[in-house]
Amino acid sequence: MSQKQLKEAFISNLNGTSLLEISAGLSLPPLCLLCRGLLLILYHLHHGKPVSCRKYSLLLDFLVLVSPLLFSCTVLSPIIFFIPVILAAFCAGIFSKIYSRRKRELRAPFGQIVEEFQKARLDPECIPAITVFRVYVNVLTSISILAVDFPQYPRRYAKAETYGTGVMDLGVGAFIFGNALVCPEVRQQPHTTQPRFSSLGRQVFSVWPLISLGVGRLLSVKSIEYHEHTSEYGVHWNFFFTLALVRLAASLLLAVFPKGRAWLVAVALAVLYQLLLSTTPLKAFILHGSDGRDSRLGFLDANREGLLSLFGYLAIYLASVQVGLWLLQPRSSVRGWLGALRGLALALLALWVLLQLCQACTEPVSRRMANLSFCTWVLAHCLLLLGFFLLADLALVFTKLLVKGARVPWCWEVVQPPDSRKKHGVEAVQVGRQGKLSQPCLISAINKNQLLFFLLANVMTGAVNILIDTIHSKAAFTLCILHLYMFLNCLIMYILHARNIVLKFW
Repeated sequence: MSQKQLKEAFISNLNGTSLLEISAGLSLPPLCLLCRGLLLILYHLHHGKPVSCRKYSLLLDFLVLVSPLLFSCTVLSPIIFFIPVILAAFCAGIFSKIYSRRKRELRAPFGQIVEEFQKARLDPECIPAITVFRVYVNVLTSISILAVDFPQYPRRYAKAETYGTGVMDLGVGAFIFGNALVCPEVRQQPHTTQPRFSSLGRQVFSVWPLISLGVGRLLSVKSIEYHEHTSEYGVHWNFFFTLALVRLAASLLLAVFPKGRAWLVAVALAVLYQLLLSTTPLKAFILHGSDGRDSRLGFLDANREGLLSLFGYLAIYLASVQVGLWLLQPRSSVRGWLGALRGLALALLALWVLLQLCQACTEPVSRRMANLSFCTWVLAHCLLLLGFFLLADLALVFTKLLVKGARVPWCWEVVQPPDSRKKHGVEAVQVGRQGKLSQPCLISAINKNQLLFFLLANVMTGAVNILIDTIHSKAAFTLCILHLYMFLNCLIMYILHARNIVLKFW
C-alpha cells in the first residue's frame, strides 16, 4: 500500500467511543479554565497585582488551557476518567487556600457571603461562556485534525465510519452549534425593526470566505494527492461548503419563519429527514450509492454524504439559534444565571431521554447521515459543555469577590449592586468592576481571528503530514510535534492580538 492508502486506512472503518467517555472529556476544558482563573486570583492575592508580563501570560495560558488537552487525547487517554477528578481536586485545593487566607479578613459568615454573591450583578453586555465555548471548539478541533494521524490518538476518538460517536464526530456538530450562537439573527436587538431578508443579504456576503476556503482545500487536496476520507463528505465536498450552505439556508428560513420559533422548524426538519431515511431508499443511497456498490458517478452520487447531511446540520443550526436567543435574555444577577443553569440541566435531561428513544426506535447516531439521533446527541453534548463553562464562570466570579481587585480575563465582569449597603462596617464581599480585556489573554487572541486560527491549523496539519511519517511516530516525538504545532498557532494569534490586528475584511 502507498503512504496515501495507509493513512486513509488508518482513519477509516472506525466505530467511535461511549457517550460517557465523551462527557468525561468535555469536563476538561471548563476545569482547565477554572484552574487558570484560580491560579491568576491566587497570584493576585500573593503579589497584589495581576500577571502583567505577556510572555508569562501566554506560557501560563498554553500550559493550563491547551497542554492538558493534548495529553488527554494521546498518552493519558487510558485514564481519561481520572483526569477530571485530579483537576477538580487541584482546583478545590487552590480555592481552599484562597478562602482560608481571606477568611481571617472577612467579618461575615460564609452563608452571608453566598447570599450576597447571588445578589451580585453581572455585566449584561457579555456572556464569556459563549466566546469560550467557540474558542475551545476551535482549539479541540485543531488538536484533533493533526493528532488523529498519529497512533497515540485513540482510534475510538476519530470519526466513525457509519454509526458511532467519536470525539471528532461531535466536533463538526459543535462547530455548527457555536456559529449559530452568534449569528446575526441572535445578535440583532429584539426591538429593532429591519427588513426580513436583511440578515440573508449579510450572510450571502459573509460566507464567501468559507466557499473560497472550500474551493482552496478541494484544489490543494486533489493536486498533491493528499489522503482523504471519501465517505466523510464525498469526493468534492468538504466541511467549509457545509458551513457556508447551512448558514445561507438558515438565514433564508429565519427570514420566512419567526426566529423565536426556530426550534419548531428544527424539530420539523430533523423529524422529516429521519422519516425519509427510515421509509425511503435514501439511507441505502447515502451508504451504498445509486447502484448499491458504493459508486461515485455524477456529482450527487459522488458527494451524497455532504449534500444530504445538510438537512441534519441545518436542524442543529436552527435549534442552536434558539439556544442563543434564550441565553441573551436579560439576566443581570448571579441568581438569574443560576436559574438559567437549572433550565439548561432540564433541557439536557430531556435531550438525553430523547437520544435514548431515538436510538431505540430509529437507528444509532450517524454523523455520515446526520440523522435525528446525531442531531439530538450533538445538541445534548453542546449544552453540557456550555453548562460546564457557565458553572466555571460563576465559580470564578465567587472567588474574585473574595479577593479585592482580582482580575481574570474572559470571566464575567461584576458591577456594584445599586441597593448594596455596608454591613458591620465592611462589605461581606469585595465588589468592583473588572476589566476582562485589561490583561493579555490567549482566549481573546484566538477569538479575534478564529477563522485564521482554523485555517492555519489546516495548513500546518497538511505540512506535517507531508513532511513526517505520522503513522509510525513514537509517543515522545508525537507530543513534541503536537505541542510545537499548537504553540506556533497560538503564538501567531497572540502576536496579532497584541498588535490589535484582526484579519477580517468581509
